[in-house]
Amino acid sequence: MAPSEAPQPTLWDGVRDYFRQDLLPLLADLRLAIVLLLAIAAFSISGTVIEQGQTLEFYQTNYPQDPALFGFLSWKVILTLGLDHVYRTWWFLALLIVFGASLTACTFTRQFPALGAAQKWKYYTQPRQFQKLALSAELSETNLDSLSRGLAQRRYRVFQDGNQLYGRKGIVGRIGPIVVHASMLLILAGAILGAMTGFFAQEIVPSGETFQIRNIFDAGPWAEAQIPKDWSVRVNRFWIDYTPEGNIDQFYSDLSVLDRAGDEVDRKTIFVNQPLRHKGVTLYQADWGVAAVQVKLNNSPVLQLPMQQLENDGPRFWGTWLPTKPDMSEGVTLLASDLQGSVLIYDNAGQLISTVRKGMAAEVNGVRLSLVDVVGSTGLQIKADPGIPLVYGGFGLLMLGVIMSYVSHSQVWALAQGGTVYVGGRTNRAQVAFERELLALLEAVSVKANRAELAEAPVS
Repeated sequence: MAPSEAPQPTLWDGVRDYFRQDLLPLLADLRLAIVLLLAIAAFSISGTVIEQGQTLEFYQTNYPQDPALFGFLSWKVILTLGLDHVYRTWWFLALLIVFGASLTACTFTRQFPALGAAQKWKYYTQPRQFQKLALSAELSETNLDSLSRGLAQRRYRVFQDGNQLYGRKGIVGRIGPIVVHASMLLILAGAILGAMTGFFAQEIVPSGETFQIRNIFDAGPWAEAQIPKDWSVRVNRFWIDYTPEGNIDQFYSDLSVLDRAGDEVDRKTIFVNQPLRHKGVTLYQADWGVAAVQVKLNNSPVLQLPMQQLENDGPRFWGTWLPTKPDMSEGVTLLASDLQGSVLIYDNAGQLISTVRKGMAAEVNGVRLSLVDVVGSTGLQIKADPGIPLVYGGFGLLMLGVIMSYVSHSQVWALAQGGTVYVGGRTNRAQVAFERELLALLEAVSVKANRAELAEAPVS
């Protein structure tokens, strides 16, 4: 009879052995987790310092090649490495995924076994077992019942079997690290979800106009489903409150969300730090501008002329040119710097002719120019990030896990043998506090035992 042959290992067996023996210990290595965390932090800082989602001209202007910032950081380096959209680059997402795998491996190889070991316990049955504990004592004038009551008063969970006793408290301290790891995984999942499905847009909309979100600056590869197509936004009114000195105090936008039929389904007046949120999309008040100026020439109908922002290094101005003759041979330039209803009028030679306020008129080139209104435009930042609830939930869970982790897991053993009670204990943190607690307990039960002996002694 031929000897039986040993089964040949399969490819799956090799993969499984590699995962258990090589890959899993590597992922669970604390040093790897620290390196990954530092790398994520460094690139996150770069994404905060370097403006994200800007135009090519912006990076060429602010990060020239000669001289390059710090000698190496130029617009070409930024665009090549993807530092203009750090949080959506493949390598940053890969760092998050590997760090999440490291946390998961550490949780299953270290934290869960530590929790299981804390839940499994056994009585000490030999006096020599107490010698290996950091804190131990031998009492001759006490009993296990009084020790059990003292431990229970100090919120220990006590187990007793004959002359053996075990007490523990603070098992939640062993659960805390698991909760911390779970919260960090939740934060990573939220960050990845936001990077893949979120988008960022900006819109400049005049008062009274309706718009749909189209001017998208940055978007994840799966963001198409988040961009609203079944509703639009109408800017009912935009206005600015000024201080008595003429400075801007606050600017407001009264926004209405309209469905496909044009019916209003939501409405809110937004200002800085008070956005409108609708179906996962948030509209922030971010900027403002002058959209148009409304004027009348003599008895003409109201003319609305669009205004463009002028390129200058000083205060912001918006301007337009208004013909004062039908053949457009003569005209004036109108400039506005705010929405307080004041417009500067310049002739073709660049000389200031007059200043006119809302509701007033001035004679220019033989015609009467009346200023009806200055129309403002609101600057909106629009963001959608489906991962934000996960991130916020993760941070809340993280705070809970950190608090839980500060709870000490303390254990106490006792054995009554030969008229002596052997007591010992250990804890995973706050060693001094635990020693004080256990010494106070031993002193208390010894005093009670002495008092009981005095009470039972016969009177001579």
